[in-house]
Amino acid sequence: MGEIKILIVEDELLIAKGLARKLEKLEYVVVGIASSSEAALQKVEETKPDLILMDIVIKGDMDGIETTKLIQEKFNIPVIYVTAYADDETLERAEETESYGYILKPFKEREVHAAIKIALKKHQSTLEIQHSLKEAQILKDEKSRFLSIASHDLKTPLTAIQMSAGMLKDYSEKWTEEKKQKHLDRIQNSVSNMNNLLEELLILSRAESGKLTFNPQPIQVVEFCQSLIEEIKPIAHSEHRVLFMSSQEVIHGNLDKDLLRHILMNLLSNAIKYSPDGGTVSLKIHQDGQLIWFEVADEGIGLPLDYQDKLFQQFERASNVGNIQGTGLGLSIVKQAVDLHQGKIDVDSEIGKGTRFTVTLPL
Repeated sequence: MGEIKILIVEDELLIAKGLARKLEKLEYVVVGIASSSEAALQKVEETKPDLILMDIVIKGDMDGIETTKLIQEKFNIPVIYVTAYADDETLERAEETESYGYILKPFKEREVHAAIKIALKKHQSTLEIQHSLKEAQILKDEKSRFLSIASHDLKTPLTAIQMSAGMLKDYSEKWTEEKKQKHLDRIQNSVSNMNNLLEELLILSRAESGKLTFNPQPIQVVEFCQSLIEEIKPIAHSEHRVLFMSSQEVIHGNLDKDLLRHILMNLLSNAIKYSPDGGTVSLKIHQDGQLIWFEVADEGIGLPLDYQDKLFQQFERASNVGNIQGTGLGLSIVKQAVDLHQGKIDVDSEIGKGTRFTVTLPL
């Protein structure tokens, strides 16, 4: 644990100095001696000790027990009480502050040493329990956020399907073929959006339960990417130019097809979605030895600087997306798929100019 810093709170200076010598002999670091509650609180603030030896009877408006209560609320530092006597009432009050033990005066070295070791171990266990509870609460909060966002994002396409289906039922006889087609397209798009969301939720659930596995197999990367580009083109509109470039005509590698597909389809669909005014969306691939680079670039809205640190966190979305729909799940899954390949992902972006993601994977 390294050096253990101890603060002594004792109003009799000779006793305090005697205790300090015993502690130093036991190779503890005494960071200070305080004789009142005010001085103790100030010393705790200044020295941030690992443990406090607190006399119950000290100078000032507050006794050792009241001072301990304040220290625990503010600093979460373990306290051992030192006292010449302990009547039942005092012990009861001390118990309320979750003390880490008592040392009775006059001090015996072995007792002091044992009490400190037990207190530090007990405090370490307490910290671990607090950390576990905090983690569990974060997980619980994430799950409820996850469910509320998922249900919200499923409602939107469901509402669109319901409205279009209802209108087709009531008015299709009076509508032109063009108007009917518009509503059928809306239904088809909504089903596609729901399907994408459910797929993302499924992958995320598998990743969280450790079931998202890495199954590499031989793959001709250039051919694979060309087929993805053909698949993505229909979601682009007329003002987009979708380009594919490769440094070699043939690149063989051992990669997980499903994960690679998810990485590239997610980055390409984002590139199209977040460049609503059109422009070039490109996928460039380049092999160098046993590494392959995939670069997906667009000329879209770009990413705010403050968002770039939170890019791969679940449900995080940039502040400039406006009414462009999305869950904030896609990039979180992309990052996990890249990690499973033991690769890396970098981003370079400028507001209003566009974004470039570079994924590097070992072949």
